Amino acid sequence: MNLPIETVLPALIDAVKSHNRAVLQAPPGAGKTTRVPLALLDAKLFDGKIIMLEPRRLAARAAAERLAEQLGETAGQTVGYAMRGERKIGKQTRIEVVTEGVLTRMIQNDPELAGISCIIFDEFHERSLQADLGLALCLEIRAALRDDLCIIAMSATLDAGPVATLMDNAPMITSEGRAYPVEQRFLDKPWSRPNQRGPRFEQAMADLIIKAANDTDGSILAFLPGEGEIRRVQALVEPALKSMLDTRPLFGAMPFAEQRRAIAPSKRRKLVLATSIAETSLTIEDIRVVVDGGRARRAAFDAGSGMSRLITERVTKAEATQRQGRAGRVSEGVCYKLWTRGEDGGLQPFPLPEILSSDLSALVLELAAWGTVDPTDLPFLTQPRDTDFANAQALLRQIGALDAQNRITEQGREIAAMPTHPRLARMLLNAGKGAEMIAALLESRDVLMTGAPSDFALRVEAFQNPRAFEQNRPYRINRGALERARIDAKRLRAKGSRDLSTPQMAALAYPDRIGLHRAGDAPRFLLSGGSGAFVNDDDPMGAERLIVASDLDGKQKEARLRMGIAISESELRDIFGDDFETRNICEWSKRDRRVLAKTQTCFGALVLNEQNWRDCPDDAIASALLDGIRDLGLQVLPWDQSARFIQARVEWLRARGSDLPDCSDDALLGDMENWLLPHMYGVKSIDGLKSLVMTTIIKARLDYNQQQLLETLAPAAIKAPTGTRLPVDYSADQPRIAVRLQELFGMTVHPTVGPDRLPLIIDLLSPARRVVQTTADLPNFWGTSYVDVRKDMRGRYPRHPWPEDPTVAEATKRVKPRGT
Repeated sequence: MNLPIETVLPALIDAVKSHNRAVLQAPPGAGKTTRVPLALLDAKLFDGKIIMLEPRRLAARAAAERLAEQLGETAGQTVGYAMRGERKIGKQTRIEVVTEGVLTRMIQNDPELAGISCIIFDEFHERSLQADLGLALCLEIRAALRDDLCIIAMSATLDAGPVATLMDNAPMITSEGRAYPVEQRFLDKPWSRPNQRGPRFEQAMADLIIKAANDTDGSILAFLPGEGEIRRVQALVEPALKSMLDTRPLFGAMPFAEQRRAIAPSKRRKLVLATSIAETSLTIEDIRVVVDGGRARRAAFDAGSGMSRLITERVTKAEATQRQGRAGRVSEGVCYKLWTRGEDGGLQPFPLPEILSSDLSALVLELAAWGTVDPTDLPFLTQPRDTDFANAQALLRQIGALDAQNRITEQGREIAAMPTHPRLARMLLNAGKGAEMIAALLESRDVLMTGAPSDFALRVEAFQNPRAFEQNRPYRINRGALERARIDAKRLRAKGSRDLSTPQMAALAYPDRIGLHRAGDAPRFLLSGGSGAFVNDDDPMGAERLIVASDLDGKQKEARLRMGIAISESELRDIFGDDFETRNICEWSKRDRRVLAKTQTCFGALVLNEQNWRDCPDDAIASALLDGIRDLGLQVLPWDQSARFIQARVEWLRARGSDLPDCSDDALLGDMENWLLPHMYGVKSIDGLKSLVMTTIIKARLDYNQQQLLETLAPAAIKAPTGTRLPVDYSADQPRIAVRLQELFGMTVHPTVGPDRLPLIIDLLSPARRVVQTTADLPNFWGTSYVDVRKDMRGRYPRHPWPEDPTVAEATKRVKPRGT
């Protein structure tokens, strides 16, 4: 059959000849996967191998077999394939179809990629984490080691411009494809959500599939999120459609023989119930009808498990277009969509790249193995978020995969080579018998149905003897998840020699999730990484002192425990002995309002044991008391009027430009280490602060010259002509004094303060010390207002002197003798 891609193959060959790189954009069904590698081989452009990257195992096998079939061969001859746990490669193999992780290992094992001439990234539009990493590494290799390395990115729906720019302005070749028209059929109204009255998702999908089967001819491809939904929909549709068509499930975890059976031609009409595995790369014969459930399962970071998990989301516009196109490959087709036309307009255009949504631990570790600690040093199409990258580095440091400088360790290299998450790889490296089972259970979905307690030990029991478990326990087993865990356990291999308990193995994977019961009766825990967790009140796990929290609900501050296991302190010490530390803590307790000095035994953020620190140094107590003063405020210090008076004088003079230290409350609070701490040695409590002499301490803030300046320009008091000491009030912008009027007789020069000789405000008092006049110009007062004041005062206080000319009278504090 003449495929649409044939028309652009000459342009692609020319681009490779002239630039040794290219971006090929072609819609599904154009034939890029099955024709491009052979066209490159036929053109005799390369001496070495052609490697084609496929995102899925089934697609890799199917592509290799289809390519080999066109050569009249079987896979393993000219064309072979390689994936984790399976390899069909021969001495004559020139084209290798590999899954993404295989390419990364090839690059890490041989950075020059000796014997390889061309790397093809198929389905790059899916933007998987491994594909983004692989392309970045290949571009780095091309720039630094192998300028002859050919790189081709092939995509169905991706905007090719940014990819071409990233690849040093690679030529872009576009195939228009050849698809038959596909009629879209939407729902008239939204199907009810599970929390509303109406059909569940699986029932709604089954109803739509049955309608499509009755209204159309040809085989049907129905898209569902995962295996569970496929099995439930299959059970719903088979009774109604068994006589009409054959039902074939298709998902990644199926044995390959069953996957092949699903995509192979059928003698009669068939219904393929598939995950997104069928969106691209695979050709399923005779499909004329697509039923799209509108849901996709994709990898995303799960804060609850600390790893990436598959989550179910709405499809994007690009994914829906890919799925719809499957109905138009062999003839005109129909696509039934489980959503309304109005909902269709609200779909996001493209899925988020995995580098922005997935756990980055494996990526960070691969980069460290490559010698890179900063992702911006590599040409990623999308750079990871700084916070996500830093969090992954922190985890890898904690499990010993990276050192303090974020460089890979020897253990890190071993972890990177293992086919599982770094958390679980660390456990497998250090534990022996039974570790494969524990790793598989931690990595898989919960093997117990909703409603079971959080105890991980129950999952181990169900795995080891499911029949006895269901006979003796009132909890149901999730058979699909259990089977998946069994498959995973077989592919994993423990490399450690120590026989560890289940809690110890879980702790090796989750050193940041060791939980210590908080004080009190509430079932709440502090985790070694610093966050919190709680369990339901009726969960037995809430009574444990120490737990390992392997699965949480993802809340950042305090998460609900979904799965965990109890662990003893001795079990922790056995595996983390070097990480236990003794800390001497002297700190202010806001709750107790006092200094607490303790010796603590700690693991991460957990304080496992503490006792009084009896010989705590005085300087440590004094420093902690400073925190107490910050907490309670400066008013806790034994301020007296004299100390506050000095503070006011300094601040008034500073406001006028004098070079004096800041003595405001804010400044004092922020600088206590310098002005207060030297006076606090021997003080052990807030009550002990009463022994401090604040006047002396505040005055000590000033050196000798500053003290002299203060006394000269802002004196504490001035003397009246009678010798009376008159304190100056500096609390306002213009200082003032208060004095009985008779004590100023004979004073003809108004007193001033400050560098600008600011006149003091004088409150002139009567003999009864009541204000009779306020002045800032005493000579003027004598010559004007005094006359009226004298008249009033003579009548009220006849025994006191009231001279006609106060400027020449003698100042006095006394009254006249009786009879005068």
